[in-house]
Amino acid sequence: MMMIQARAARAPEGSGGLVKEKILVIEDEPDILEVMRYNLVRERFRVRGERNGESGLAAVRSDEPDLVILDLMLPGMDGIEVCRRLKTDPATQGVPVLMVTAKGEDTDVIIGLGVGADDYLVKPFSPKVLVARVQALLRRGRVRQDGAPDERVTVDGVVIDSVRHEIRIDGEVVPFTATEFRLLHFLATHTGRVFSRDHLLTRVIGEDAVVVHRNIDVHVGSVRKKLGAHRDLIETVRGVGYRFRDRPQG
Repeated sequence: MMMIQARAARAPEGSGGLVKEKILVIEDEPDILEVMRYNLVRERFRVRGERNGESGLAAVRSDEPDLVILDLMLPGMDGIEVCRRLKTDPATQGVPVLMVTAKGEDTDVIIGLGVGADDYLVKPFSPKVLVARVQALLRRGRVRQDGAPDERVTVDGVVIDSVRHEIRIDGEVVPFTATEFRLLHFLATHTGRVFSRDHLLTRVIGEDAVVVHRNIDVHVGSVRKKLGAHRDLIETVRGVGYRFRDRPQG
């Protein structure tokens, strides 16, 4: 029996306080869906639940949630495919995705991160951990770069615009997930400095991130692939971590 099932009950009705962001939970197990809804509503989040990938994907597009909690194993369209479609659609690619599954192998984590999931939570988990992960993802999503020098970073043919949350490569807008954007922006605003994987996990993904082997490596690989001919801007420092090549900015 899962740890979180003991908390299943009717969600508390309004008891005052400020209503927070909208959360969409895509989970096919009704008991687990209700437990998530209960604990998130108790924290004043607005919660909608969907039981399969197709309806969940449609709900993201129609309801415009602030965050999606997505089960990996869904009937029909699975969570991997749902996440892939969300992260390749310019209209939904900026929505944070917390992938949840009973499968905890590194391979499954890497696949989830590889298609753009922003964080990963393995069942069984406590309600407190679920809420903490949701709050951390939303908090990171609210962070914006306020300093004028960092609002627009230009290196060779790569333009990183933190105000528009947009990346142009050789004049063309290329879609990046929220985590990929933060990673590239962070490295590009600290050119020449080497950062360890642990440091990048904390600064870019967050202290509550699921730490597994190759977590950061997967994100770096995805960013490099999207950079195309400019992939060598991110250098691997063997045995240490990564750095953004120190080049004059235009």
